[in-house]
Amino acid sequence: MKISDDIHNYYEKLVMQHFAALKLEEKYDADFIADLTCVVLNQLPNRYIRHEVDMAFYLPASERFEMESNVKVAVNKSLEFMKLHND
Repeated sequence: MKISDDIHNYYEKLVMQHFAALKLEEKYDADFIADLTCVVLNQLPNRYIRHEVDMAFYLPASERFEMESNVKVAVNKSLEFMKLHND
């Protein structure tokens, strides 16, 4: 069985949105961002979906808030880790 290209981890989208909000692409090169993405996602649970619309209609606001908060914490911790270990 092949996993469909449609299936993805919803946290990936939330992480990329948070990176954009922080304008990390203006501060760091592509290699740093790629490594940072891995470090961040490894701290978060998986939340696989096929369609974005599923999350829009079926995700309670409280759960969405919790997911976004988890992303912020993971990004902050990962940035600190990367800064310490990237010299």
